[in-house]
Amino acid sequence: MSVEEQPPGLRERTRRAVHREIAQAASDLFVTQGFEATTIDQIAAAAGISRRSFFRYFASKEDVVLGDVVERGHLLRDVLAQRPPDEDPWQSIAAAFRALRERVGDPTDAEIRVTRLLHDEPALRARRLEKQLAWQEQLVPVLAQRIAARDGVGDGTARHRAAALVACALACLDTAVETWLRTDREGDLEDLWLDAVAAVRGGAARVDGRNPAR
Repeated sequence: MSVEEQPPGLRERTRRAVHREIAQAASDLFVTQGFEATTIDQIAAAAGISRRSFFRYFASKEDVVLGDVVERGHLLRDVLAQRPPDEDPWQSIAAAFRALRERVGDPTDAEIRVTRLLHDEPALRARRLEKQLAWQEQLVPVLAQRIAARDGVGDGTARHRAAALVACALACLDTAVETWLRTDREGDLEDLWLDAVAAVRGGAARVDGRNPAR
């Protein structure tokens, strides 16, 4: 383990535990009575904390669901920056998504319920798309730099291509998640993403050596 990857101290572990407890209490309420009907006071009461304490961990009830999206974008950016410079951009993006999945692990039942809310609740869908723009802001500059070096194009062209690739990759991810949820988690999520990518690429070659789902 590197110096940068030292395990968190007691205070940080305690903070993370409380964070998870609040998120769990909120997700239970969202599922049982609906997102719009659930108040911050109810979440705080269910988690056994004060309203003031709630705001130490989350800026709003939307952030209970979406709070880690930006942090996950940091991970994607870091993995993308470390990929081989001559690697196909789609393979680099696939590797970044796979690293994120390995880091966060398989979703719990509570996380799956929250994911359903993200795709079903109009208010959350809008906020989710807003948060995903943060992913684009983080990923596009890194990918543009790699494209410029790999393809020998100018910065403007490289950024244009990178923006198109990232937007398409995220759209395919959304589609894959929606299909995965609609079919009650049938099939592998990564295969669904690969299949979506192959569809928009016109049946292009496999990404990262894996066959898209059929």
